[in-house]
Amino acid sequence: MKHPFLLCLALLLPLSACHKGRGKFRIEGRITEAKDTMLYLEHMTLDQGVLPLDSVKLGKEGNFSFSCPRPANPEFYRLRIGGQLINLSIDSTETVSVSASLPAMALGYTVEGSGNCDTIRLLTLKLHELGLDVRRILADRSLTVAERQSLADMRVKEYKDEVKLDFIQNRYDQASSYFAMFQMYGGKLVFNPVSDASDVTWFSAIANAWEDRWPGSPRAENLRNIALRGHANTRRKVVELSLDDERVTETGIIDMAFPDINGAEQRLGQLKGKVVLLDFTAYSLPDTQQRTLELRELYSKYHPQGLEIYQVSLDTDEHYWKTMCRQLPWVCVWDKEGAANDIVSLYALRQLPTWFLIDRNSDLVGRQELLGDLETELRKLL
Repeated sequence: MKHPFLLCLALLLPLSACHKGRGKFRIEGRITEAKDTMLYLEHMTLDQGVLPLDSVKLGKEGNFSFSCPRPANPEFYRLRIGGQLINLSIDSTETVSVSASLPAMALGYTVEGSGNCDTIRLLTLKLHELGLDVRRILADRSLTVAERQSLADMRVKEYKDEVKLDFIQNRYDQASSYFAMFQMYGGKLVFNPVSDASDVTWFSAIANAWEDRWPGSPRAENLRNIALRGHANTRRKVVELSLDDERVTETGIIDMAFPDINGAEQRLGQLKGKVVLLDFTAYSLPDTQQRTLELRELYSKYHPQGLEIYQVSLDTDEHYWKTMCRQLPWVCVWDKEGAANDIVSLYALRQLPTWFLIDRNSDLVGRQELLGDLETELRKLL
């Protein structure tokens, strides 16, 4: 199952259908150290994925030239040799010149003739640096898992803020701004158009600018639909806590019920009599595999003594969630509303992952930020 926003983006392929009478654009240049390799020009379409447009076998000098009918609206293309990619945007009859050396083609190229293409180059380099920083943070075993995740999240937020202010602000109608909002790292979008209210605001600004400049174009409509969905998900709900007083009084917790991977409803309150680790997470988060291994160790050690884990996933991709938790031994449920659910507000979640401890009487005894070592706290309750 394809991620819904991968198609939105097709990050960057062109319209394969070429229209007559619009003039042509040209992509030319030189890629050295690439003799006898195949260079492909591909269109990153919105609805059909990557479509091949042309190819050439490079000679000793590495010179190439492609020419195609220009698109009606800004579109995205890429040059590819094997897994090495150079992303480009085209919106006129311009000539874009690219120079690179194959060993460092994806990160060491230069481009002339298009401001948008050069901005896309800078964004690509910046995303690469983000990846290096996050991997370095997550590999630092002198920090706890929670500390590593917090620092990684801070680094991603810093990246997003810089991109918004330095690359997108006041350039909302540019192809490079569209590209920036659909950049991906670690298999997911850096900018969250589903449950991050700040990101949704920027999607909306770009959607409005594209609708003004290219009204009715497929990419403008795509942006508008994404923004509308994001606003619906992140619209703050008025949560009447008094409606939950009875549940809080009866059980000491705010009860919840979500479906497991088989669609069966699993209610938190049904675990009364056990010590419960209530865990809010998303499997798409970095370092999830390491954290899952640590939870498995705790579960194997203390489940015979009465520990249960009730894990709530806020992932946006249901299929991905099912795949990741299929072999886990504890209670895994999915909240399809994600961060927009009242439960998130009622439990005052400020970050993911966050865990809570519930004793055998179904009383909430503490949360991650207020308790010390998890295993020590578990032993006290068991």
